[in-house]
Amino acid sequence: MVILIDTNVVIDFLMGREPFCGPAAEIMEKCADKELTGYIALHSIPNLWYILRKVPEIRRRAWLRDICSILQVAGASHEDVLKAIDNHAFSDFEDCLQERCAAGVGAEYIVTRNEVDFAASEIPAISPENLLKVIA
Repeated sequence: MVILIDTNVVIDFLMGREPFCGPAAEIMEKCADKELTGYIALHSIPNLWYILRKVPEIRRRAWLRDICSILQVAGASHEDVLKAIDNHAFSDFEDCLQERCAAGVGAEYIVTRNEVDFAASEIPAISPENLLKVIA
């Protein structure tokens, strides 16, 4: 199964945010073990760098390297960006870019804690907990 993991799930995993880190870690482990084919959107990498700015730089670099060894990085083409710009169904442009990256890699799901933000998505959004139920 191919999935794209939203930034919030990666942060839950890295920061050990309760009560979300358990399912996030389980999904990351399944990606590391190649039970799932996991992707992260290219723009999530600098977003993580910025969001985690209070974490020492050496640790942030190690975390991003680890994430990129577990998840493949999915980009968006020029046409995808234009399509996202013109898509008024999404209230959050960044989420629309996530959806375009997920579509580009043929993801079956976007794994996120903000499922409602992806109501207009061609790719269904699913919570980490519900994805674990689906694959069980």
